[in-house]
Amino acid sequence: MAQELLTTFQDDVGEVALIPGTGGVFEIRTFSGEGVISVWSRKDEGGFPEIKQLKQRIRDRIAPEKPLGHSDHPV
Repeated sequence: MAQELLTTFQDDVGEVALIPGTGGVFEIRTFSGEGVISVWSRKDEGGFPEIKQLKQRIRDRIAPEKPLGHSDHPV
């Protein structure tokens, strides 16, 4: 998943960091001049994202003008 994001957003993302947690925590956040923005939370969403969903959500927050090709089609 990290490699897919780094490849897709190579000009828009500086790093992907994995931070260990406890209790089944799985969260994906973006950091920018606007602060920390949650993209996905296993607790709130009830599971893990499909890569297509994740790429769309990240794109919508950090590079809304970026086309995602086949990942741009509705989920």
